[in-house]
Amino acid sequence: MFKTIENEVLKKAAPAALQREFAQYHFERQQRFCLLIYIASIVIWLVFDLIVSFMGGLRFTYLSPLFLGALSIIATLLAFTRKALHFHRLNVLFVLLMTLSIRMVIDALPANLQPAWLVLAASSILYSASVLPLSHGSFYGALLITWLVLNPFYGTDIELLDLKGTITACYSVFLSALTLYSFVKLRQARLYAYIMSKLLLDQAYLDTLTEIPNRRAFMTTATRQLQAHPREHEHYLAMVDIDNFKKVNDTYGHDIGDLVLKRIAANIKAVMAEYAYARLGGEEFAIYLSGVHRDDVEDLAARLCQTVREDPSEYPVTISIGLTQVAASDSLSQALRKADEALYQAKHSGKDRYTFAA
Repeated sequence: MFKTIENEVLKKAAPAALQREFAQYHFERQQRFCLLIYIASIVIWLVFDLIVSFMGGLRFTYLSPLFLGALSIIATLLAFTRKALHFHRLNVLFVLLMTLSIRMVIDALPANLQPAWLVLAASSILYSASVLPLSHGSFYGALLITWLVLNPFYGTDIELLDLKGTITACYSVFLSALTLYSFVKLRQARLYAYIMSKLLLDQAYLDTLTEIPNRRAFMTTATRQLQAHPREHEHYLAMVDIDNFKKVNDTYGHDIGDLVLKRIAANIKAVMAEYAYARLGGEEFAIYLSGVHRDDVEDLAARLCQTVREDPSEYPVTISIGLTQVAASDSLSQALRKADEALYQAKHSGKDRYTFAA
């Protein structure tokens, strides 16, 4: 089953909206890791700068504290960044400043050492970028900036067509291709894992026929609301049942019965959009209403009955609703039993109506 679902996912291209959702989720999960990479990069550059400046007898230039301040500001901004799109842009700026600061330090080294250190610095930056939660555009920007600023053939003593230059060029191309491939494949694997997780979660908590939450989801959501809201606030539970649903199935067939279930689910979703609702199973639905007054609950129940009754469908049906106020001492299971008893009363007093538990 897992392989079947996986194959179906791999065949489909992820919609743009889902990719944006994934990018935001991925960034939120790895924001601390991104900040760690930034801080580590700044510290390594600073140590390198100090070694070159003092052991090389060059001392600090005025640019060193300027770069240190600018990089620290970007790292601080990252700590307060909440949107993935902003991080993608911030990362391009960070890479630009980091490569410029590295180039400044490497230019102070002896000429024969500069090409190797430029390639080493470029490989470190590209590897770091490849594991960050970046968009394709942000990574391509980092790749382009890195080689423009840390170009081992600019301002150095090597030529492209000599042995040292040819080896350096081949390694640079290999390095770029490897990091690009790693970034694309790693991002793709994370995206597919995210899609699979959402799909499996939907199957666990979503009713596949009506596409509204199922019993498991309802019990989780209602319990959370029951615990989150003070009991001084009013809580109500509604049980909804389709009247004479067995007759619909026997007369028109189960395919029509499925259409009726979908329509009732859509009616509940339209009227009760602000509250927790679900299909419990068969023709039974449940609704949990918190922070409302009894008059509002009655209005909503009446409106739902009317919406179902007046739905212009070829196969008209009505519903019955059992309502109960969740008492301070009630558990969710106890409230469900009370609402079910109220539903029984509504069924046996004429149907197409709502009834409050005694």
